[in-house]
Amino acid sequence: MNVADVPQEGNTTLGGHSKGIYARGAEGHLELVASKGWEAEEIVTRQAVEVFEQLAAAARERVRAGQSSPLEYHMYRARMDLPLLAQVSGLWRWRVRRHLQPAGFARLSPALRQRYAEALGLPPARLDEID
Repeated sequence: MNVADVPQEGNTTLGGHSKGIYARGAEGHLELVASKGWEAEEIVTRQAVEVFEQLAAAARERVRAGQSSPLEYHMYRARMDLPLLAQVSGLWRWRVRRHLQPAGFARLSPALRQRYAEALGLPPARLDEID
Protein backbone atom coordinates (compact mmCIF):
# COMPACT_ATOMS: atom_id res chain seq x y z
CA MET A 1 0.00 0.00 0.00
CA ASN A 2 1.27 3.46 -0.86
CA VAL A 3 1.18 6.39 1.54
CA ALA A 4 -1.57 8.07 -0.51
CA ASP A 5 -3.71 4.91 -0.29
CA VAL A 6 -3.79 4.69 3.52
CA PRO A 7 -7.47 4.81 4.55
CA GLN A 8 -8.66 7.90 6.40
CA GLU A 9 -12.42 7.14 6.50
CA GLY A 10 -12.61 7.17 10.28
CA ASN A 11 -13.39 4.39 12.70
CA THR A 12 -15.49 5.08 15.80
CA THR A 13 -14.00 2.05 17.57
CA LEU A 14 -10.69 3.90 17.72
CA GLY A 15 -12.32 6.61 19.84
CA GLY A 16 -10.98 9.51 17.79
CA HIS A 17 -7.42 8.23 17.93
CA SER A 18 -5.35 7.27 14.94
CA LYS A 19 -3.21 4.20 14.50
CA GLY A 20 -0.01 3.51 12.66
CA ILE A 21 -0.04 1.71 9.33
CA TYR A 22 3.06 0.83 7.37
CA ALA A 23 2.92 2.04 3.78
CA ARG A 24 5.40 2.46 0.95
CA GLY A 25 6.63 6.02 0.54
CA ALA A 26 7.72 7.89 -2.59
CA GLU A 27 11.24 6.47 -2.34
CA GLY A 28 9.95 2.90 -2.03
CA HIS A 29 10.76 2.52 1.67
CA LEU A 30 8.24 1.57 4.32
CA GLU A 31 7.00 4.46 6.44
CA LEU A 32 4.73 4.61 9.44
CA VAL A 33 1.63 6.62 8.47
CA ALA A 34 -1.21 7.73 10.76
CA SER A 35 -4.59 6.32 9.76
CA LYS A 36 -8.06 7.08 11.09
CA GLY A 37 -9.16 3.60 10.05
CA TRP A 38 -11.78 2.42 7.62
CA GLU A 39 -15.33 1.13 7.61
CA ALA A 40 -14.53 -2.56 7.06
CA GLU A 41 -12.21 -2.55 10.06
CA GLU A 42 -14.91 -0.96 12.21
CA ILE A 43 -17.50 -3.56 11.19
CA VAL A 44 -15.19 -6.48 11.96
CA THR A 45 -14.13 -4.96 15.29
CA ARG A 46 -17.74 -4.47 16.36
CA GLN A 47 -18.58 -8.07 15.41
CA ALA A 48 -15.65 -9.38 17.44
CA VAL A 49 -16.69 -7.30 20.45
CA GLU A 50 -20.25 -8.65 20.17
CA VAL A 51 -18.93 -12.22 20.15
CA PHE A 52 -16.91 -11.60 23.33
CA GLU A 53 -19.95 -9.98 24.99
CA GLN A 54 -22.02 -13.07 24.14
CA LEU A 55 -19.29 -15.38 25.46
CA ALA A 56 -19.11 -13.33 28.69
CA ALA A 57 -22.90 -13.50 29.14
CA ALA A 58 -22.89 -17.28 28.63
CA ALA A 59 -19.94 -17.63 31.04
CA ARG A 60 -21.80 -15.53 33.64
CA GLU A 61 -24.72 -17.97 33.49
CA ARG A 62 -22.37 -20.97 33.82
CA VAL A 63 -20.72 -19.34 36.85
CA ARG A 64 -24.10 -18.75 38.48
CA ALA A 65 -25.02 -22.38 37.78
CA GLY A 66 -21.76 -23.57 39.36
CA GLN A 67 -20.47 -25.06 36.10
CA SER A 68 -17.56 -22.67 35.57
CA SER A 69 -15.28 -20.36 37.54
CA PRO A 70 -15.46 -16.56 37.57
CA LEU A 71 -12.11 -16.60 35.78
CA GLU A 72 -13.84 -17.62 32.55
CA TYR A 73 -16.23 -14.67 32.80
CA HIS A 74 -13.39 -12.20 33.44
CA MET A 75 -11.36 -13.70 30.60
CA TYR A 76 -14.12 -12.98 28.09
CA ARG A 77 -14.88 -9.56 29.61
CA ALA A 78 -11.24 -8.65 28.98
CA ARG A 79 -11.69 -9.81 25.34
CA MET A 80 -9.32 -12.72 25.76
CA ASP A 81 -9.56 -16.38 24.91
CA LEU A 82 -7.83 -19.29 26.62
CA PRO A 83 -4.58 -19.18 24.57
CA LEU A 84 -4.23 -15.43 25.08
CA LEU A 85 -4.90 -15.60 28.83
CA ALA A 86 -2.35 -18.41 29.11
CA GLN A 87 0.23 -16.38 27.22
CA VAL A 88 -0.36 -13.15 29.14
CA SER A 89 -0.36 -14.89 32.53
CA GLY A 90 2.67 -17.04 31.66
CA LEU A 91 0.91 -20.34 32.38
CA TRP A 92 0.42 -23.48 30.34
CA ARG A 93 -2.95 -23.73 28.59
CA TRP A 94 -3.84 -26.92 30.45
CA ARG A 95 -3.35 -25.13 33.77
CA VAL A 96 -5.57 -22.22 32.72
CA ARG A 97 -8.18 -24.70 31.46
CA ARG A 98 -8.11 -26.41 34.87
CA HIS A 99 -8.57 -23.05 36.63
CA LEU A 100 -11.66 -22.36 34.51
CA GLN A 101 -13.34 -25.18 36.44
CA PRO A 102 -14.86 -24.25 39.83
CA ALA A 103 -12.80 -26.81 41.78
CA GLY A 104 -9.52 -25.73 40.16
CA PHE A 105 -10.29 -22.07 40.72
CA ALA A 106 -11.10 -22.66 44.39
CA ARG A 107 -7.60 -24.10 44.93
CA LEU A 108 -5.75 -21.14 43.38
CA SER A 109 -2.84 -19.90 45.45
CA PRO A 110 -2.60 -16.17 46.23
CA ALA A 111 0.36 -15.93 43.83
CA LEU A 112 -1.65 -17.41 40.95
CA ARG A 113 -4.60 -15.17 41.77
CA GLN A 114 -2.24 -12.22 41.57
CA ARG A 115 -0.94 -13.37 38.16
CA TYR A 116 -4.44 -13.69 36.77
CA ALA A 117 -5.46 -10.35 38.28
CA GLU A 118 -2.51 -8.60 36.65
CA ALA A 119 -3.20 -10.28 33.31
CA LEU A 120 -6.84 -9.21 33.43
CA GLY A 121 -6.20 -5.74 34.83
CA LEU A 122 -8.25 -6.38 37.97
CA PRO A 123 -7.56 -6.30 41.69
CA PRO A 124 -7.23 -9.88 43.01
CA ALA A 125 -10.37 -9.55 45.15
CA ARG A 126 -12.49 -8.91 42.03
CA LEU A 127 -11.63 -12.33 40.57
CA ASP A 128 -14.31 -13.93 42.76
CA GLU A 129 -17.03 -11.50 41.68
CA ILE A 130 -19.17 -11.34 38.57
CA ASP A 131 -21.16 -8.31 37.47
